[in-house]
Amino acid sequence: MMKILIITNDPPYGTERSYNALRIALELVKRDEVEVRVFLLADAVFCGIRGQTTPDGYYNTEQMLKGLRRAQIKACGGCMEARGLTQEDLLAEIVPSNMAELGDWITTSDKIISL
Repeated sequence: MMKILIITNDPPYGTERSYNALRIALELVKRDEVEVRVFLLADAVFCGIRGQTTPDGYYNTEQMLKGLRRAQIKACGGCMEARGLTQEDLLAEIVPSNMAELGDWITTSDKIISL
């Protein structure tokens, strides 16, 4: 099985980098031969906030992350702490993590996408 790691740094709204990272992840999880991992760094930790409300017709990163049931999703714990976020603020599917674990994911991935 191919392991693909997607790392995103940008906030959920204001740029489309995290949106595009999640679009790629949503496409890749449809493939049985691919294991998808998503790591949220810096302002990307805000992508996983519970209870997001967006205008009709706009993307919603909370809903996109919920669609990644087959993926592993982690958020940088230090980035969360620096922004005043706790595990309770994020979706249950998102696991707080650290740079050591990101390093492990990097060294065990076949492909890495960073947006």
